[in-house]
Amino acid sequence: MGYEVEIKFRVADVAALAEILARLGAEGGPEVENADLYLAHPSRDFAVTDEALRLRRVGQENRITYKGPKHGGPTKTREEIEIPFASDGEDLAQMTTLFERLGFRPVARVVKHRRTFAVEHMGRHLEVLLDHAGELGDFVEVETLAQSLADLPDAQAAVMGLATTLGLTEVEPRSYLRMTLERARP
Repeated sequence: MGYEVEIKFRVADVAALAEILARLGAEGGPEVENADLYLAHPSRDFAVTDEALRLRRVGQENRITYKGPKHGGPTKTREEIEIPFASDGEDLAQMTTLFERLGFRPVARVVKHRRTFAVEHMGRHLEVLLDHAGELGDFVEVETLAQSLADLPDAQAAVMGLATTLGLTEVEPRSYLRMTLERARP
């Protein structure tokens, strides 16, 4: 468990950003599909409590993730608990059914193609995530983990510093879930 510290930007040229990252010595991984199913709690409104629960399939891996309410500051910072579970499409379907039986209901599915770059900046390990999120567009997330509340300021400074180094300026404060739900409204 820790605190995810991230900031998301819209980008026009993902390929150019990948080249900049390569020049900075960042190690890039392959592009992988991320398919997220967000669930609504049966007795509390996550939109009000600012929480999220999702089932994610990353390539062939499955994960369940809880995201707590956002903390203040220049980045989106929140507690994150992520647990892998059996890596099989059938297991993902069974986990979805289990949550539905408990009263949770699916609210949105978000699919994106992501390429992850690992980079050291300001003495920290950071990840830069280049995302193509279908009709939502192209984005980049700069993120790291803070181990404790006391570690948040240093983590936030590293994320903001790398974003500046990369020339990122068009902050997108909304989550992919929120953008997806907004697009679905008539």
